[in-house]
Amino acid sequence: MNARAFTVAIETLDAKAAEAAIPALAEILCDSVANGASVGFMNWNTAADYERFWRDVAAGVAGGQVILLAARNEDGIVGTAQLHLIGKPNQPHRAEIAKVLVHSRARRQGIGEALMQRAEAIAREKGRDLLVLDTDEYSAARRLYNRLGWTEAGTIPRYALMPDGADCGSTFFYKSLA
Repeated sequence: MNARAFTVAIETLDAKAAEAAIPALAEILCDSVANGASVGFMNWNTAADYERFWRDVAAGVAGGQVILLAARNEDGIVGTAQLHLIGKPNQPHRAEIAKVLVHSRARRQGIGEALMQRAEAIAREKGRDLLVLDTDEYSAARRLYNRLGWTEAGTIPRYALMPDGADCGSTFFYKSLA
């Protein structure tokens, strides 16, 4: 753990701020993949791939389907999470948490927990009372989600691949905010 004490602010990025944050967000995604996180990318993906992904997220923010959170400390943006508002007529009560990422230099400082708590608060504000997410079956994030009161629904084996190409199961979670 870093010896310096950091103050972290969790910000909601609008479309313009999301566009401006793309370099920092791409660096966090690159760092996560380099450290073995199964987050939809492979070891061979490039900076351009990560930037393209974040441009698509920024478009989702502009369209109102995605709420993008950034955790910022004295070093800049060090973490992120997304809240996807489900727009289907039969699911107005549900949202999905996606891409909860914290740069390796800022882990173990409560940033993931702060991002999750803010995402849950926004979900409540938006009238969503059922949240879902999935994570790599062996990720450290499982412990965080369990500690925050999320319920494991089960694991699907071989759901995705790790960045090195190895099989990866995905564990699905839900949380009722009602």
